[in-house]
Amino acid sequence: MESNTIISFILMFAVFYLFIIRPQQTKLKKEREFESALKVGDKIITKSGIHGKIAEISETTVVIETMSGKLKMERSAISMEMTTALNKK
Repeated sequence: MESNTIISFILMFAVFYLFIIRPQQTKLKKEREFESALKVGDKIITKSGIHGKIAEISETTVVIETMSGKLKMERSAISMEMTTALNKK
């Protein structure tokens, strides 16, 4: 009876890993790759919906040029890069 309990525990952990832990790790890896691939001149959208163009990049922050001026924010606040998305259409 103990072997059934151990096997069911192992199966629960495997399912938990496959459906929760692994997809989260994959998502974080893609986000890091996206942030490191940003460059000056890319047109972007922030997570709060602000559209702009990257004017400056440092290790952890970016300066975004918008129609109302320049904003300094964290790299992680950028949601999507629009330069390549516009070129694909």
